[in-house]
Amino acid sequence: MKKRNLQRIFAAFMATAMVIGATGCNDKKDDKASDTTPTPETTKAADEDKKDPETTKAPDTTTPEATPEVTAEPTPEEPAIDLGGMTIIIRDWWNPALDADYPAEAKSDYEEARNAYREEVMEKYNFYMREAAISDWGGANTDFVDYVTSGGDDQNYIFTLHTDPTTANAMASGLMYDLSTLDCLDFSEDKFQRNKLHEQYCSGSSIYAFFPGFSEPRDGVYFNKQVLKDAGIDPNSIYDAQKNGTWTWDMFDEIMSKCQRDLDADGVDDIYGLTLNEGVMTSAAVFSNNGSYIAKGADGKYSYNLESAETLEALNWCVDMFTKYDQHDPEGATWDYYQEEWRTGKVAFLVEQEYAAAPGNLFENTDFEMGFVMFPKGPKADHYVAAWANNAYVIPACYDADRAWKIAFAWNVWTNPAPGYEDFNGYIETASNGNFDERALAETLPLMCEDKSGIVTFHDFVAGIEMGPDLTWKIGANADVTAIVEACRDKWKACIDEANSK
Repeated sequence: MKKRNLQRIFAAFMATAMVIGATGCNDKKDDKASDTTPTPETTKAADEDKKDPETTKAPDTTTPEATPEVTAEPTPEEPAIDLGGMTIIIRDWWNPALDADYPAEAKSDYEEARNAYREEVMEKYNFYMREAAISDWGGANTDFVDYVTSGGDDQNYIFTLHTDPTTANAMASGLMYDLSTLDCLDFSEDKFQRNKLHEQYCSGSSIYAFFPGFSEPRDGVYFNKQVLKDAGIDPNSIYDAQKNGTWTWDMFDEIMSKCQRDLDADGVDDIYGLTLNEGVMTSAAVFSNNGSYIAKGADGKYSYNLESAETLEALNWCVDMFTKYDQHDPEGATWDYYQEEWRTGKVAFLVEQEYAAAPGNLFENTDFEMGFVMFPKGPKADHYVAAWANNAYVIPACYDADRAWKIAFAWNVWTNPAPGYEDFNGYIETASNGNFDERALAETLPLMCEDKSGIVTFHDFVAGIEMGPDLTWKIGANADVTAIVEACRDKWKACIDEANSK
């Protein structure tokens, strides 16, 4: 029985943005400070030095006239940018429809400050921007392609897309506006480095998509604190190991071996070390060991990486872990049985995405206390890795340069954070109302969102590669990694060649 990755729609989207960098002029030096015009006093002193002592006259006791004060001319203010009252719609699939009131009533101090800031910048630059669900998740990408290829219309849209081969083809076909040509965007700023989505959607020096602010936390490891305590393990020791850099595959394996136990000596384990969505853990293990499925060069070309030493080591390690600790599903169990099993409270660890314990999701409530840490480091890694995956915001390439610049400028200032909230992370704020303990909120989630932890991946961009059916659904207990990889090789290389030919 193979388990499949959950597909879900974001329950909510917190627009996180950065404070606009004011376009400044070089500071002018104070004219008085740099004035070297001789004063009467200095001139007189110089003259005294030149006089013959025998012909020196009596000193002049008259008071010299004061030197007029030189006042620096004021720097003229830069003319305000006026976007002419244009309306811009950010199209997505989760916000209220266009005919709904917008924005919704603020439910926190942050939302109140954000809404006030957005009103201020819209008035300052004379534009109106809002989010609205116009497409659904399944049709968003094709709606974008249809819009651009038909030439667009008089509406000003920013499209929200999810990453798949459709978006890769749209990028390769020139349907997305090249954002690197717009001088109102600086991709070295924190708001872009905190998610690196522009690195996914780039080809050479061209950039085709953006995303504002912190990346959504993704794959991690939940643990049942009571199960660990019953096995003589302090749950805080896992957080401590994460903090000091010693949370590794080996430590993970060792703790699972201690927790998995046959309590009644009937030959059948009653407490298990692990349950999971295998697709989630397999990919998390590959990335945690500096591996990947498909790499991308600076020239924008994709390359086959499934048989790199790092990736193969991770795949074989996963098979070992699944065989030892996850070979206990009942006959006929469905792919999502792991969710029910975790709720029984008889499993030490669950590998799953962060969203699962957020409000309104799978494990928002449990009868036991959970911890949550990043996926442990593999032997080829020197730090913890979070594979970031966010929705892409794109501007249609059918817009002219002036229109694209104005839309990008408006989006950039509108998505900046309100003053005082420059480091506010909405994902952590949401998680604080879910099923996370204090150390997960204070240590794990911020670590998942740090620049040094985040990587972006490229396998979803290559048409024809089906990660689940081709690979991750087949990596399970007692699986033959060599045979699975050999079955993928020719197909994947052909798909990559086709993608690179566009």
